[in-house]
Amino acid sequence: MSTASSFAFESLGRAPDVEAGNLQAWDTADTLLLDTAAGDLAGAAPGTISVIGDSYGALTLGTAALHGSRQIRVQQDPLSGELALDRNARALDLTGAYTHCRLEEGLVADARIVLLRLPRSLDALEEIARLIAGHAAPDVRIYAGGRIKHMTTAMNDILGRYFDTVTASLARQKSRVLVAGGRRPAEELPPSRFPLKAAYDVGLPQPLQLRARGAAFGGASLDPGTRFLLPFLSQARTADQAVDLGCGNGAIAAYLALTRPGAGVLATDQSEAAVASTILTMEANGLGERATVQRADALSWLADGSQDLVVLNPPFHIGATVHTGIALKLFADAARVLRPGGELWTVWNSHLAYRPALNRLVGPTAQVARNPRFTVTVSTRR
Repeated sequence: MSTASSFAFESLGRAPDVEAGNLQAWDTADTLLLDTAAGDLAGAAPGTISVIGDSYGALTLGTAALHGSRQIRVQQDPLSGELALDRNARALDLTGAYTHCRLEEGLVADARIVLLRLPRSLDALEEIARLIAGHAAPDVRIYAGGRIKHMTTAMNDILGRYFDTVTASLARQKSRVLVAGGRRPAEELPPSRFPLKAAYDVGLPQPLQLRARGAAFGGASLDPGTRFLLPFLSQARTADQAVDLGCGNGAIAAYLALTRPGAGVLATDQSEAAVASTILTMEANGLGERATVQRADALSWLADGSQDLVVLNPPFHIGATVHTGIALKLFADAARVLRPGGELWTVWNSHLAYRPALNRLVGPTAQVARNPRFTVTVSTRR
């Protein structure tokens, strides 16, 4: 019997993230990680364990409950993950077992054990590996787990650039764990590539500069849906300030600021990497004083009926699962903050057919443009 089987994973919830019958707060990669690392976790000194990428708290709370671990440092890119962890911890009376950290030195300083849910982005993995190799204890051991269908040999290669040994566990229930150790000395580490950088011609007097942290969706690239949307934003209503909901790497926020010099920009995302990337993008375009960038659950930080213009390129997946729930949540929250007559401009993959939902949740929705892949709509708040 596995060690992790004695922890009640089924008691964990995803809220405030989308709850649905086909979505759960843990998977077999979490249980395999805890079982594989059990020998090191048992008796580990307080403050020596770091957890990175814990979706809803399974790794953090499993470690605390199974091994009595305390002073666990945990980093979760989505704010919804942090909120879910806190909610699950309260239910299990484990609120004092961990501390939330950002993806920076304090997360892994002198850590001897790192539990890592492998990110799907290789850039994200490299940024994490570099951070651990630069600041963790010399004898740090990394347990990096994931679902086999999302793992590639390139992940082994990336870990191998920063650590002397990388081995793979046996597969179990379609999951596997990579174990890395022996961090390389600073002089042997490859040069940092972060933040990622790119520039794009979007019809403005100067190229649009994009910057991105490793975990930002799409990196420093200009998302094709966003590229299709941008020229049509000149048709959006005038507003003293515009909101970029789900700001990603900041492309929309920067474009709005560049094309509306008299308006302020509010940019928001639940992703830590996205918020950091947007700040870097605004600075790279000389717009650092023009935007307020906020990490938040949707638009929870804005008052009802307070805005005239919201722009959104919604995600159509939650983690690795294709699901429309997050887009519907964002549509509804945009409707909440818009004044009557305010506009929500949205670009979406045409096959998703969001127009009926936009009509229902926001107000009358008109198609502005369409190509074989994307549809741009404007919804006017009733």
